[in-house]
Amino acid sequence: MQLLHGIYQVGGDLNGITWDGLDAGFNDGNTYALQRPDGIVLVDCGCGDTIDQIRTNMRYWGLDPESVRYCLLTHAHLDHAGAAHILKEEGVKLVAHAETAEAVAAGDERCCGYLYHKEFVPCSVDTKVRDGDRLSLLDVTFSVVHLPGHTMGCTAYLFEHEGHRIAFSGDIIGTLLAGDFGWSGSIDFDKPTYLESLRRFATLDMDLMLPGHGMAYFHEPRRRVEEALNSALMQWR
Repeated sequence: MQLLHGIYQVGGDLNGITWDGLDAGFNDGNTYALQRPDGIVLVDCGCGDTIDQIRTNMRYWGLDPESVRYCLLTHAHLDHAGAAHILKEEGVKLVAHAETAEAVAAGDERCCGYLYHKEFVPCSVDTKVRDGDRLSLLDVTFSVVHLPGHTMGCTAYLFEHEGHRIAFSGDIIGTLLAGDFGWSGSIDFDKPTYLESLRRFATLDMDLMLPGHGMAYFHEPRRRVEEALNSALMQWR
């Protein structure tokens, strides 16, 4: 599904782009493809079992799966990073916050394979980033914003594209179909830390938010983040 020129959503089962056994489910997080003249940057890569569907979707939009050069991981949960080992074996460079990289390399409970009754296949991350880093990939500069809570490695990647300020936000907030927050069952879920991350996220200026599940937010996404912050302040203090 094309979102903007050169930006596509090519995976995600909540809106039926991919399917992993559940209709409108959460087994397969959103996968995005950013097309550049010298290759493609993926953001997250799904649960692993849908990688062929993701590639079929890419080809439909004229994207060559063999042109994928990088994959940015928003966090380590299987529904977002389960295919990382497949991409790694094919030479795609994986990028993640150090906390996420540690979990992906261990393949332990932080990856939540138990939630999906699957085994997370571990692999090493090529580039570890920190909060505040500016990362240049295929002539695009991404700002790294570490927003832990849902997991301790949760990370947003912000960049500018055709005059739009865009955030790949992962599971930092929930979709309108499933409450305000990312799933709270993570081994490393932490409410106080999450609240501070929501407060910080609500200050970021963006025109388009591309979340980890569900549809993109094209209209004043900051309002949606403020709604999540308001809910957290009421429920968690």
